[in-house]
Amino acid sequence: MKKTLYILLLLPCMIAFNGCKDWLTILPENEQTSDKFWKSKEEVLAVLNAGYVKFRNAVPTIFEWGELRGGSIRGNTTTLVEFRVTPSSSVCDWSALYQAINMANSVLTYAPQVIMIDETFEEPVMNSYMAEAYFIRALSYFYLIRNFKEVPLITIPYVDDSEPYEKAASPESEVIAQIKTDIRLALETKAAKAFFPKEWETKGRATKWALYALMADVCLWDEDYDNAIVHCNNILEGGTYMPQFIQDPLEWFTMYYPGNSSESIFEVQWDMAVDANQKNALCDRVGTTGANYYYTPWMVQQWVEESNIRLLDPTFGRGLYGSYVTDREKNNGGEVTEGYVWKYYGGGAHSADNKRARADANYIIYRVADVMLMKAEALTLLGGSSRWHEALALVNQVRTRSSLANAQIEEGEIDEESVLEIILTERCMELAGEGKRWYDLLRFAKRNNYKYKERFLINKVMESTYASPSWVRSVLLDNNAHYLPISAKELLANPLLVQNPYYEVGK
Repeated sequence: MKKTLYILLLLPCMIAFNGCKDWLTILPENEQTSDKFWKSKEEVLAVLNAGYVKFRNAVPTIFEWGELRGGSIRGNTTTLVEFRVTPSSSVCDWSALYQAINMANSVLTYAPQVIMIDETFEEPVMNSYMAEAYFIRALSYFYLIRNFKEVPLITIPYVDDSEPYEKAASPESEVIAQIKTDIRLALETKAAKAFFPKEWETKGRATKWALYALMADVCLWDEDYDNAIVHCNNILEGGTYMPQFIQDPLEWFTMYYPGNSSESIFEVQWDMAVDANQKNALCDRVGTTGANYYYTPWMVQQWVEESNIRLLDPTFGRGLYGSYVTDREKNNGGEVTEGYVWKYYGGGAHSADNKRARADANYIIYRVADVMLMKAEALTLLGGSSRWHEALALVNQVRTRSSLANAQIEEGEIDEESVLEIILTERCMELAGEGKRWYDLLRFAKRNNYKYKERFLINKVMESTYASPSWVRSVLLDNNAHYLPISAKELLANPLLVQNPYYEVGK
């Protein structure tokens, strides 16, 4: 039986950090079982490193999951764009995330055994490695439940074929509880670092800031708004070594080029200067020729209206919110129709000639502006005029950085829905192409028993989609359709899995 849920074998790599990103170039090569491995702290670190690599392998998938259903980015993967995913679609493949989870499980299981063998493996070091492993596992499961809702919850390593494979999916609430437990365990030892010796490590490995950001995000999803604010404040008011919001409008593009900016909290790393194999596939898929992914006309129009820019000259090009806006169709009278996802392609904000030298842009998972907007959302949902005004103040800090006018609501008209509308719009523009849009729409819609499903999910997707609006509406009316089907291969391999009802044969 082909085993696609877990990584097939635990294949540790015998490498350690040496001060540059070549640790991300090497994957495990030789089969090892636990009685032959797990003898030193270097071996623990090697498997931890492999966990980051496995998560990095999932980036093309999580980009599509987070963007292509949201209406702001169109892609050649039309099954997601048009809401026509089937269990046989490759987009349902969750294996890379489960491989990352398995590496994390291995570190969490075997590191405490290694400390009894390797006298040089000190407990604070072990706890710091375990904090990173908890983060990798929690983040991977968070992506899984937002896309599949119910998934198998695995917390022990799959080492060889002696381990049982069949595992039923756990309820979303149980997986969320495990994610929160993992983050708490990572933070309780106080071993999660505020920074690493190298800047790229501080941004590319799990710090306490990354744990706080993930917990805030999970709390928002779980409608735990008080704790979401607590963890946002742990970053925004964190003191020494905390990430910093970039306020200078002329400096914002440094978040993407060269990356690892002061605003970054956690980003997936590539570096072709170290190894040509460290190439981010997204960079080739968002260029100005032959792009697989590009901003939709609806998305470009949002930017045009917000910035009060008339883009009528067919030769006009401009960097805007990390896009490059230009005219794709030369016979359309100069109207702008689509924009390029410049964040992963450009070497600067304002020139099509200024593209980056190598296709190794990092993929940002969390940054400070995202956290500010998370806090604004949580404040809004806790209710009350003072909180709504505090939320708008956070939104306007982000808008000021983008050289935009403040968002305002008349005092007598301010309410929860109107403030949420502003926050959702700002997240759409500020975080475009960063894999957030679909989760934002779904989170805004599903809270409080789908109170805002019509306004913040169905209507938002219908106004921006390339698919038939009537078809999209018919799909999104079914709450089960908001999640992906379990891959047909997984169902064959694991008979305990049950297909998402929306995708059952005959429906």
